Amino acid sequence: MEMLTEWVGTINGVVWGVPMLALILGVGLYLTLGLRVIPIRKLGLGFSLLWKGRDSKGDGDISAFNALMTSLSATIGTGNIAGVATAIAMGGPGALFWMWCTALVGMATKYAEAVLAVKFRETRPNGEFAGGPMYYIKNGLSAKWAWLATAFALFGSIAGFGIGNGTQSNSVAQALNTNFGVDPLITGLVLMVMVGAVLLGGVKRIAAVAGKLVPMMALFYITAGLAVLAANFSEIPAAIALVIESAFNPVAAQGGFAGAAVWAAIRFGVARGVFSNEAGLGSAPIAHASAQTNNPVRQGLIAMLGTFIDTLIVCSITGLAIILTGVWTSGDTGSDLTTSAFATAIPMGNYIVAIALAVFAFTTILGWSFYCERCVQYLVGDRAVTPFRVLFTLAVPVGAVASLDFVWLLADTLNAMMAIPNLIALILLSPVVFKLTKAYFARPAKEIAADS
Repeated sequence: MEMLTEWVGTINGVVWGVPMLALILGVGLYLTLGLRVIPIRKLGLGFSLLWKGRDSKGDGDISAFNALMTSLSATIGTGNIAGVATAIAMGGPGALFWMWCTALVGMATKYAEAVLAVKFRETRPNGEFAGGPMYYIKNGLSAKWAWLATAFALFGSIAGFGIGNGTQSNSVAQALNTNFGVDPLITGLVLMVMVGAVLLGGVKRIAAVAGKLVPMMALFYITAGLAVLAANFSEIPAAIALVIESAFNPVAAQGGFAGAAVWAAIRFGVARGVFSNEAGLGSAPIAHASAQTNNPVRQGLIAMLGTFIDTLIVCSITGLAIILTGVWTSGDTGSDLTTSAFATAIPMGNYIVAIALAVFAFTTILGWSFYCERCVQYLVGDRAVTPFRVLFTLAVPVGAVASLDFVWLLADTLNAMMAIPNLIALILLSPVVFKLTKAYFARPAKEIAADS
């Protein structure tokens, strides 16, 4: 195990080096500027379309609203609770600033991914819609890029077992063991049964569960987080100032915090930001490709809200709660750090975090099972669906009892390997995104308003 961890760590150091961070932020910035900052300027329109998207019309398997909820089910999870805490524990408060930067440009990335997913999606023999990076690479680029689609599908089919399965069940097991004394293996087995019961119903059942659980639990967690911030309201300006200062200056060791260089803040902020909102990974467009819509831009405007909600709202609340309560210097990490922050500020805060983490992680496992399944289908065909669902379900308890450090390291590494083919495709297909966007907003204002 030690040798395997060292080997994965070596790969991680390469794939999460300066080139990778520059590629993620660079592609996001390029798309933001190429789109003339539309993802930020049209945020209100996006929310209006989302509300109307509860009863979508058009080709597709699930409503536009449920497509975003399925996407959010895979993003709002341990990344928001344990991932943010890990970033701050390793990179200092400045890591939160770089998470914000990743999200701001990531909105354009997520928008472009969804536009391309709907534009180049296919209808499967069983009538279901399939899309995502492998399909917009296959159908949008020439045959010489086919290997890139295969590479994404290969990395995606493997990555889900880390980012969407192992890290989720592991964090839930840790939280329930710490707060309720539940044995990690018991947690893993219960999760396994629940996941298996939903997976048998396919994308429509996953979307239905996500459409109900995600909004409810997000509101529950955000309300609790705002209560923590309210309890320390007078300190918020100083906390934000610390975040900005730490983003550009080394943080000295204090208490249980070992200290962090600026590079650590950037590296962990961007890595955990991507882990949380998944902008650039190419996962979310797999869900948005199933949306009931006939307009790629319309779904793109809805899709970009995922990054805004996930990072700029939920992750910010978690990060500020950790900084405001001062627990970031305690030496804790992961969900334990977030639990300490909530428990310090509000009654039963530790139980709130544990419950939120359990539900978020459950929905994340469901969302990622769909992503992985589509990747496996692309590589092997429909005959692999049932064996995949069984294997993915059986992997849940394994993640629950595995080493936390190794699980996070593996997920981090697979994230980067999955993102590379997708980011290359986004650059090559950006003219398509720009053209579709320009045509959509060139229509009369009344027509655009009618969409919402």
